[in-house]
Amino acid sequence: MTAIAVLGSTNMDLVAYVAKAPRLGETVTGRAFRTVPGGKGANQAVAAARSGAEVVMIGAVGADEFGVRLRSALAGSGVGTAALRTVEGASGTAHITVDDEGGNSIIVIPGANARVTALEPGDDARIGAADSLLLQLELPLEAVLAGALAARAHGVRTILTPAPAQPLPPELLAATDLLVPNEHEAAALTGLTDVHQAAAALLQDVPEVVVTLGAAGVLYAARDREPLTVPAPRVRAVDTTAAGDTFVGALAVALGEGRPMREALAWASCAAALSVQRPGAQDSMPTRAETDAFAHSGATS
Repeated sequence: MTAIAVLGSTNMDLVAYVAKAPRLGETVTGRAFRTVPGGKGANQAVAAARSGAEVVMIGAVGADEFGVRLRSALAGSGVGTAALRTVEGASGTAHITVDDEGGNSIIVIPGANARVTALEPGDDARIGAADSLLLQLELPLEAVLAGALAARAHGVRTILTPAPAQPLPPELLAATDLLVPNEHEAAALTGLTDVHQAAAALLQDVPEVVVTLGAAGVLYAARDREPLTVPAPRVRAVDTTAAGDTFVGALAVALGEGRPMREALAWASCAAALSVQRPGAQDSMPTRAETDAFAHSGATS
């Protein structure tokens, strides 16, 4: 069993389902509303745990009802929460609109996540005991950098999801082993809209890149290697929220188990494909058995 540490955000997702998302100044009537645990860090932690890893979550929740629910949801999915602190104030929230095509738009209110500005006692050891550290950008950058430097000092693989997209300090990129942007984030980081050109540009800063392309699959690029494209399984999307986080969590597990990159990418793509067929963030994430069954069912061809 591979061990994974996640330094990242926990949010309560406030999700409105509509036929078509409203334009600026427009009011529409939705068909449903749900509150579901989310946050890119917590999502990746749950995805990794359900994919078969031993996972520890490092972050913070608020001293409110959402904080209690977020902690309980992580523990219920098998994620260790000893390093998930409770701080005064509100937990993070994400306000999400999901349309009938499965697309979404999201506003994140950091809440307690903004209080995570450094590693706490014991976090360095937790990171050092892992095979991989998963990072995103919903925590303050100084905390993300501290985690990446701790992982580098211990020889732990660092996998960074650069979302929400923002300029990245050179020292963070230098401590990143695998960067996993989507195509929009890759363009924001490089100024290049061609995904192959963007991936090549990113390799100047990091040794490996996986660009997720939604229904078109993923592009893998590494220094001194030919690019590799892996198609996505063809499914009907109901809700794409957290599909990228599902992919990253599953990919970290597959790589931690020593699978070849093509196989790891295909397996993680199966996990993401299962997630988009279900509503919600963490609620939509498949178990290892479900991903294995889907990968061997022929549905991916």
